[in-house]
Amino acid sequence: MMRLDVLSIFPEYLAPLELSLIGRAREKGLLELTVHDLRDWTHDRHRTVDDTPYGGGAGMVMKPEPWGEALDAVLGASGAPADAADAADQPAADAGGRPVLIVPSPAGEVFTQQTARELAGREHLVFACGRYEGIDQRVVDWASERMDVRPMSIGDYVLNGGEVAVLAMVEAIARLLPGVIGNPESLDEESHEDGLLEYPVFTKPSVWRGHEVPAVLLSGDHGKVARWRRDQRLRRTAETRPDLLAALPPESLDDRDRAVLDEARVERDGPDLAQ
Repeated sequence: MMRLDVLSIFPEYLAPLELSLIGRAREKGLLELTVHDLRDWTHDRHRTVDDTPYGGGAGMVMKPEPWGEALDAVLGASGAPADAADAADQPAADAGGRPVLIVPSPAGEVFTQQTARELAGREHLVFACGRYEGIDQRVVDWASERMDVRPMSIGDYVLNGGEVAVLAMVEAIARLLPGVIGNPESLDEESHEDGLLEYPVFTKPSVWRGHEVPAVLLSGDHGKVARWRRDQRLRRTAETRPDLLAALPPESLDDRDRAVLDEARVERDGPDLAQ
């Protein structure tokens, strides 16, 4: 069973993790997810977690002491060695056994579906929700001796804190765990699973406000439906995310795929008069 620990000064921000598929997965024991209040590891009456930055500048920086004690507690509860000396005495952990510390940051690697699949194979994920100008870098340096540290960005923009990013990442990772999604086959056709975006979907009624469901979906011909869906995925990806198409291995496209993409290009740009 996967274990997830989230550290935040606003634990109530993570309340959505108790809802929907993730909440039910927790109830079923498919994953163990605990949200911790970082202020529980402060020792002054104001429960202070930040201070002014060395070198000057605007904003505040999250202090290392609460983070260090919080991570000690989380690692200790997982059975992982809490200090470097203990870690040196431990046998090398396999890819799934070493805890992963994920630090949401606009300076981190981009979180993708591939990242979600990779992290879904790990045993213990710890999410550190930073605030203000960020977490003292020494926390990250110290943690890297005990954990696999992964600064992560969910996009090229800046948020007030890491909680929103953690909500997105936890949902993307947890839904890939066995038993979380009722029909696991549905995962295979989703956007980004094979480099293409998902096809459009329809349900009853067949006509709604003058808009009809594509006739092929009512035909009962499963082969034609599958081909139509593939064509729609190609067209949607070409229109919205051409960068994804450029990254596809050439052997993943057949002659029909290439013809669909050529048609989409002509519709978008007009015929190539140079030919």
